[in-house]
Amino acid sequence: MKTLLSASFNRPRALPSGLSSKTIILTLLLSAFAARPASASDATDVGKLLRTKQYTEALAKTDAALAKHPRDAQLRFYKGLILAEQNKSAEAIAIFTKLTEDFPDLPEPYNNLAVLYAAAGQYEKAGTMLDMAMRTNATYATAQANLGDVYGRLASQAYEKALQLDPSKMPEPARLTLVRTLSGNISGGAIPKSNGNLLAPSAKLPPAVTKPEPVQPPKAELPPLAAVEKPVEKPAEKPAQPPPAKPAVKPPEKPVEKPVEKPVEKPVEKPVEKPAPKPVDKAAEKAAEKAQQKAQQQAADKAEASRLDRERSEAMALVNSWAKAWSSKDVRTYLAQYDAGFVPPKSQTRKQWMEERRARIEEKGRINVGIEAPKVVIKGNTATVRFRQNYVSDKLKISATKTLVLTRQGNRWAIVQERAGG
Repeated sequence: MKTLLSASFNRPRALPSGLSSKTIILTLLLSAFAARPASASDATDVGKLLRTKQYTEALAKTDAALAKHPRDAQLRFYKGLILAEQNKSAEAIAIFTKLTEDFPDLPEPYNNLAVLYAAAGQYEKAGTMLDMAMRTNATYATAQANLGDVYGRLASQAYEKALQLDPSKMPEPARLTLVRTLSGNISGGAIPKSNGNLLAPSAKLPPAVTKPEPVQPPKAELPPLAAVEKPVEKPAEKPAQPPPAKPAVKPPEKPVEKPVEKPVEKPVEKPVEKPAPKPVDKAAEKAAEKAQQKAQQQAADKAEASRLDRERSEAMALVNSWAKAWSSKDVRTYLAQYDAGFVPPKSQTRKQWMEERRARIEEKGRINVGIEAPKVVIKGNTATVRFRQNYVSDKLKISATKTLVLTRQGNRWAIVQERAGG
């Protein structure tokens, strides 16, 4: 994950992935946050010390300034950065978490919490923090880039876990087979055949054997013609010698050598090597695809579950803020939890309802509103929260079931419907 740790409230900056071994390049904007004039010079001095890596002096200066201005957001933010740079991640997380509670509209503390969680391998928490940062600022590119890296790491972990459970699912590389013989015509000439088969060493060539046979009866056994001497001897000697010499020597050499050597190897080697690897490769590829699909689905399911958990937490945060404002008789904050589309009961106008609620809250000496056993159901942009409301005032004490229906407006939830019972 490309960790991006913000050094101020307006400008995020990029960090390498290791928090403890890399240097945070701090970019300080004095107008980044509406700091009190009394602490502006202190923040400037701390920023200079941070840029020169004088973390001990910067921390001492920050603590001294915070003793005078304990709610100064910029100084508290600097203290979180200093602690992170000193590898005190737990203390830095505590600082940034408190900042998100006191200043929920600032995206930078959420982003820096995500960086620290990711460095500890807690990617689901990191994703939740980045979502919160984007809800405060939808165009916050730093958080968007980090969120993509977090989801990528979750998918990678799920895939690695799937392969650890079944290492045999790893795909095998494809195997290519060399062709060791030629097939078909050779140099344009037809392959010699004999009785439908390729020539073999055992094939016999009839011309070399049969031609000398008619030469041997040169009429030597014919009966002598009337005891004639000269004509009988001459024809018997001449034709008997030449015929055996011509066909016996020349014909056997030419046809025997040419066809026997080349075609013998063709039908033997082709079917041996090619078919064997194919079924193994296909099975391995299918198994690898299934494992990858399963890992991706698991990562998507985890991301969806994380999103629903986050939205439930946000919905409950609004309900708790509503109950807290009611208990402290903070009418302005209490009414701000209601959406503009909220329909008051008893056919009242919104103005009449607001004046009635203000009067009822302010007339009480003390109020305590408790939330018990809440259940949250998320469907799209609507959240339904059912709980037991324990109401105690100086004049009344009642416990009853209540249902609040919330709707998402931009980056926050608001009450659109309120009713007693389930």
